Amino acid sequence: MATGRRPGRPRGRRHEEILDTALEVFAEGGFHGTSLAVVADRCGLSQQGLLHYFPTKQALLLAVLARRDELDAARFTGDGRREAVLSGAAALAEHNQGVPGLVKAYAVLAAESTTEGHPAAEHFRRRFARVRSGLAADLTAEYGPTLPSGVRSEDAAALLAAVMDGLQLQWLHAPAEIDMPALVSAFARVLAAPEAPPAPDR
Repeated sequence: MATGRRPGRPRGRRHEEILDTALEVFAEGGFHGTSLAVVADRCGLSQQGLLHYFPTKQALLLAVLARRDELDAARFTGDGRREAVLSGAAALAEHNQGVPGLVKAYAVLAAESTTEGHPAAEHFRRRFARVRSGLAADLTAEYGPTLPSGVRSEDAAALLAAVMDGLQLQWLHAPAEIDMPALVSAFARVLAAPEAPPAPDR
């Protein structure tokens, strides 16, 4: 019989275990296809025990998404150094290939959040805006307001974010055919390449 809480388990670690498990379950069924009962069972908890940590399914979902963002931020700023933006994007793509469950959960929930009244809609709106703004600021710091290709930093930021999200979706469907780091690097080279001079008039 599942109990509300296992004796001797530190609360902080238990909290993280619940979030890790919930991420897997949300990746399988999305928000609407996931029940707290399933999450509780996977965690070895009663449903009441799970509610002790997270009072609603919405609270659990938002905690899962917040933790994912924290882990992403810690990965790239934890040592106090930032990689060059375009090479850093390729490094992120390489990292993501090693965490397919995380990528799947992100893809499922991001798409699902576009539906009417979804509890994560505002989270993803803010996240997309933050990613575009952060990339644009970093690209501007590295290249100025316009990249060597002639693309404005703000536009390059939106393009880079879109390419990475789109490649993740293709990779989930065909992991043997899609090399995310290589393709992100190829796109980065396009953005960083000098703008070709206009063709001479004939």
